[in-house]
Amino acid sequence: MVKGEWLKEGAVVIDCGINHIPDDSKANGMRVVGDVHYPSAKEKAGFITPVPGGVGPMTVAMLMENTVQSAKRFLKTYQPGKWNISYTKLKPQKPQPSDTAIAHSFTPKTIGRLAREVGLFSEEVEPYGTTRAKVRLEALNRLKTQPDGKYLVVTGITPTPLGEGTTTTTLGLAQALGAHLHVNSFACVRQPSRGSNFGVKGGAVGGGYSQVIPMEEVSLHLSSDTQAVMAASSLVVDTINARVLSESTQSDKALFDWLVPLRDGHRKFSLSQLNRLKRLGIEKPETLKPEEIYRFIRLDIDPETKTLSGSVASEMMAVLALSTSLGDMTRRLARMVVAYSRKGKPVTTEDLGISGVLATLMRDAVKPSLMQTMEGTPVFVHTCPLSDIAQGNSSILADQIALKLVGPEGFVVTEAEGGAELGMEKFFDIKCRSSGLHPDVVVMVASVPALKMHGGGPAVTAGSAMPKEYSAENLTLLENGCNHLKRQLENARAFGLPVVVAINTFSTDTDAELGLVCEQAKLAGALEAVPCSHWAEGGAGAVALGQAVQRAAETPHQMNFLYDLEMPIDDKIRAIAKSMYGADDVELLPQAQQKVALFSKQGLGNLPICMSKTHLSLSHDPERKGVPTGFTLPIRDIHANLGAGFLYTLVGTTSVPPQSPAFSCFHDNDFSTESK
Repeated sequence: MVKGEWLKEGAVVIDCGINHIPDDSKANGMRVVGDVHYPSAKEKAGFITPVPGGVGPMTVAMLMENTVQSAKRFLKTYQPGKWNISYTKLKPQKPQPSDTAIAHSFTPKTIGRLAREVGLFSEEVEPYGTTRAKVRLEALNRLKTQPDGKYLVVTGITPTPLGEGTTTTTLGLAQALGAHLHVNSFACVRQPSRGSNFGVKGGAVGGGYSQVIPMEEVSLHLSSDTQAVMAASSLVVDTINARVLSESTQSDKALFDWLVPLRDGHRKFSLSQLNRLKRLGIEKPETLKPEEIYRFIRLDIDPETKTLSGSVASEMMAVLALSTSLGDMTRRLARMVVAYSRKGKPVTTEDLGISGVLATLMRDAVKPSLMQTMEGTPVFVHTCPLSDIAQGNSSILADQIALKLVGPEGFVVTEAEGGAELGMEKFFDIKCRSSGLHPDVVVMVASVPALKMHGGGPAVTAGSAMPKEYSAENLTLLENGCNHLKRQLENARAFGLPVVVAINTFSTDTDAELGLVCEQAKLAGALEAVPCSHWAEGGAGAVALGQAVQRAAETPHQMNFLYDLEMPIDDKIRAIAKSMYGADDVELLPQAQQKVALFSKQGLGNLPICMSKTHLSLSHDPERKGVPTGFTLPIRDIHANLGAGFLYTLVGTTSVPPQSPAFSCFHDNDFSTESK
């Protein structure tokens, strides 16, 4: 034992020892003491810790002191609402390597770390490996009282077959806002869909130093959302075929026993079946009469009206993108019309009794996938509805969760694919109507080569070298093409929001050409026009664009829709054709006229319109570039996507997809000509 005489007068003694000595007064016959002879030491020490009960409180006090010091250090740099996030510093190389080489030169943060940095709880994240994760919708419920951030939509002029760079600009802008301007920023983009030649414009999301990584994971299966849609659409087609065969070969009793098996003397109807009985006006399923059984089991599907697998899959992907909750998705899937009876009555997935199974197959697909850009800013990659036959935007749920996570001072950059007359119009008139969200700024992407094409330049063909006219200065060609930019700016401004033009630059652009585009854009009503080099420099190349967007978001604005939902169907189609495409009028061919009358009679006249036309021209003719005039827009047919909640028109030669959208050859992956 350390004795009292060993101590200097007034010494501080902290006794950390633990020893057991005999003590008959204790129940176990032992007493805990330290390494110091307490009775003698306390006479000399200025302070002394008892044993037991000394070191514990000292430890707590030291921990508290360290906590306070740590908090003081944190508060020196803390800004309320700002993420404590780390960014990757880019070192762009010259000459620039391929997109694949660039993507492979970076090691992404673990997805768990990124999720914590942006304010997600561990129980709200479902990792798929170490670099991607599903975000559970419970996060949206937790954050429902959090104010939304600023909402930006990126669109573009009518692109070349190689794309205009809207995805690359979306990611570059998000990197600029986050890693360089130090505001919370989130990008929301669609998942790539693989074409017949595995992606005409490449295989990634973005390009150069503005892309989502890891490249292979985002380009291929990601988190299997597309596979879930394909499985669900196959189930619909197989169920229709099985139902047609069963109704043609089985008696009423056998069919009834197959649909609602008798177990332990009782029949248990599924929720879908109970809803069908209710729609038929049958109130007592437990005591069905023979004629009621007949009405219940006989759908009498006309085989000629069966929806193709690709059409089912396309609508299911649109449902995913437009759903605002798991319950909303379930209800939308239930009302999908997938066939018609021989008497012309619609047959839904609920009539087939499989709506609940479809929702189960897609229960994980409704959750957005979290990934990151090359500079470590967060990205939601979710859904891939096509803009030529669907709304062409990423999901509402991805936007909603991102807007809550960035907070009121942050920015969410979402993409409207295709030209402004197509993807942007659907973004406002379809997506914003479903979500209730109103953007603050429109970013219009344009490039000098595309404007030269619209000014009368030679045709651009995917897989072929760009003609020399696109690499040499030609101000006359470019000025003619700026008429197309002016037209698309008119389209964007029709929705009441400030527009900033982002010029996606190429190494062959000259200062005179960039200056001409900026001048023409401002004359046409753009708030600002900014050359951007995010493909070559990452976020640093879009800082000026980010600053312009910040200024634009502070200007007074009031979003409006292009048409009123209560307008007649043909008037809504005409409003889009005239206002967005510049058509003189529309011509409804006989099949389309019949559908207008049918849908109006069925009470579907108040649905928004999804125009299905080529993305390569303002008109219905992909060969007509620039600003086509003097044309009438032919409407060949109209279909009802009741699950998605819109009517879609077939314009000109546009056709419904024959197979799954996972194999569609149209998707704006935004590899620029240089990156090819």
